[in-house]
Amino acid sequence: MNPDPGAGKSALRVAVAEDEPLARERLIRLLQEAGCDIAADLTDGLSLLAWLKGGHAVDALFVDVHMPGASAFEALTELGPDQPLPPLVFVSAFPEHALRAFDVMALDYLLKPVSPERLEQTLCRLRAGAASRAPGRESVKTRNPRDRFPAKAGEGHVILDLQRVSHFEVIQDKVWAWVKGTKYRTTWRSLAEVEDAFSQSSLLRIQRHLLLRSEAVLAVKPLFGGRACVRVGGGIDLDVSRDAFRALKEILGL
Repeated sequence: MNPDPGAGKSALRVAVAEDEPLARERLIRLLQEAGCDIAADLTDGLSLLAWLKGGHAVDALFVDVHMPGASAFEALTELGPDQPLPPLVFVSAFPEHALRAFDVMALDYLLKPVSPERLEQTLCRLRAGAASRAPGRESVKTRNPRDRFPAKAGEGHVILDLQRVSHFEVIQDKVWAWVKGTKYRTTWRSLAEVEDAFSQSSLLRIQRHLLLRSEAVLAVKPLFGGRACVRVGGGIDLDVSRDAFRALKEILGL
């Protein structure tokens, strides 16, 4: 008898939005075999939109990009700015939509046909996130109330959310926060101050003057000598030192 791959692991409650019957059946089967409970089975963009507006609580939504009625991206743009969203895992046969998926804060992007091994990597990340949100356990947000911070804007300030920042950069003794290709001058003067402010977040010093938020990485390209180049929002590429790349690979599960 083959061991149950989901045995001994916390059950995840997930929804699936996929219009292709065979692809939907296969994904649901893989999820169930991995120990997941299927909370919703959606077959088109309009039903996805209605389900999202219902504010259902699940650990993740596995969603195809192209569906009749409305694409996943069209459905998401119809939602209000305060509409809560579950963690999003895009599933597509087309890799070219990955950057746009991560721009809407996707947790992962899976290419069809999804392998059990690749799916398990995603589920591990989801379980880790669900555990941090479980009652009785402090989340990163609870431990660190400064997830929002001020940045200069003319004579005043704007308030930025750390989760939208790709990286921090020191330029002429000033720390700038980058959000979707735009830099904002913060009130900090060193990256050490940023690290102290967000000590519970997954910030990684990739160069002496660069501090990367690992969740913002969209793509990774190894370079000669053990270094790497990572792509973040706004089409920005950042060089990663050899020692930092070792740590980043561990964080990203590479």
